[in-house]
Amino acid sequence: MARSRAKNVLPGFGLTLGFTLLYLSLIVLIPLAALLLKSTSLTWGQFWGVVSNPRVLAAYRLSFGAALGAALVNALFGLLLAWVLVRYSFPGRRLIDALVDLPFALPTAVAGITLTALFAKTGWLGAPLHALGIDVAYTPLGVMIALTFIGLPFVVRTVQPVLEDLAAEREEAAAMLGASRWQTLRGIVLPELAPALVTGFALAFARATGEYGSIVFISGNMPMKTEIAPLVIITKLEQYDYAGATAVAVVMLAISFTLLLVINLLQGWSGRRHGEA
Repeated sequence: MARSRAKNVLPGFGLTLGFTLLYLSLIVLIPLAALLLKSTSLTWGQFWGVVSNPRVLAAYRLSFGAALGAALVNALFGLLLAWVLVRYSFPGRRLIDALVDLPFALPTAVAGITLTALFAKTGWLGAPLHALGIDVAYTPLGVMIALTFIGLPFVVRTVQPVLEDLAAEREEAAAMLGASRWQTLRGIVLPELAPALVTGFALAFARATGEYGSIVFISGNMPMKTEIAPLVIITKLEQYDYAGATAVAVVMLAISFTLLLVINLLQGWSGRRHGEA
């Protein structure tokens, strides 16, 4: 009896499962069902006409392409930033560590206005770049920079705890046995960090695909050039084309879910492979 009570600190399985299903239904399942149901008001021909419109296809390419590019950049530089914050002590370390969470606290619209002001042709960063022939604001590059800004904390905060738990003695032992820095990184560090790094990449990618506030200013919203898919949805809603908006949203949902499923499968495969090794 004592053992049974120790295992059941929370209410019984039936009650907790009921609360879980209720929460998921209210927050996730019911809204998704309403989205799918609304899109069924279109015939297949109408649905295909909406989602295959050249303007919509261009928005899909920009949204997912920029999100993927930003997630890859964050995976690389987020890993480097997490490594520096964990492995080195230097003046201002706590300040930099706090600044990593700035995109979480900063309203996305404020971030978009700030990035636009910085990277405009007359901005502090945009002016020297423009002199070199590189325009950032109102270009796809500006969209990618905004997505990189809002996605960086996901990688850093996912990798950082794993690095803190990674014993430096293993790296020192590898060095004493004659392993080069690259061999140590490839054989010891990266296998331990791979699941967390993939998770951070997936979170940054998922956050970027649906981003709106930080992009709407810096992109310029030019159809076929810098218009993102969430803006297409907002435009259709403002035109009272609810069925068209849900059709675009359904395609975004399907693509995002498929990509995240593939990433999770790869993460699971990597974890099992590392466990067998």
